[in-house]
Amino acid sequence: MITWRVTLVVPVVAAALVLSACVSSSGTGTAPASPSDQGRGGAGQVPNAPQLDAARVGEGEAIYGQYCSSCHGADLSGDPGWKTRNADGSFRPPPHDNSGHTWHHSDGLLLSLTRDGSGLPESRMPRFGNALTDDEIGAVFEFLKSTWGPEERAFQWQVTWTEQQGTDA
Repeated sequence: MITWRVTLVVPVVAAALVLSACVSSSGTGTAPASPSDQGRGGAGQVPNAPQLDAARVGEGEAIYGQYCSSCHGADLSGDPGWKTRNADGSFRPPPHDNSGHTWHHSDGLLLSLTRDGSGLPESRMPRFGNALTDDEIGAVFEFLKSTWGPEERAFQWQVTWTEQQGTDA
């Protein structure tokens, strides 16, 4: 049986690889090709992304303002030099809007990184599990998703859904 620690380590290592690719790319923040199977039903098809809950978006915006905006910006723009390494090799806080890479990651990975901190030497992301519940962190994600375009939302949902199929099976 796989323990919860192992299931957290694999996504964190994957995040490091994705972060490296995101930082080294000079992309414009546009989504990669959106999944072709966005309809409901059918084997192998990704269902449409869940609708956002306006109350949770508002709750998440307030929590983001209190806990996240000092590093990631009130407008979600992150540090202007977020792709540039600091003297210690770490990166500055990335944006959470379409120009960043947050939408490239599954809800599960985002939850573990936010709750438990990154633990990666190139990241200064602290842990918020001692200050926020998983539900409150989820509300922050609901707020972030409300600011993304349809392509980013569809891509992020595909990543999340695919991860859930692997862990729930």
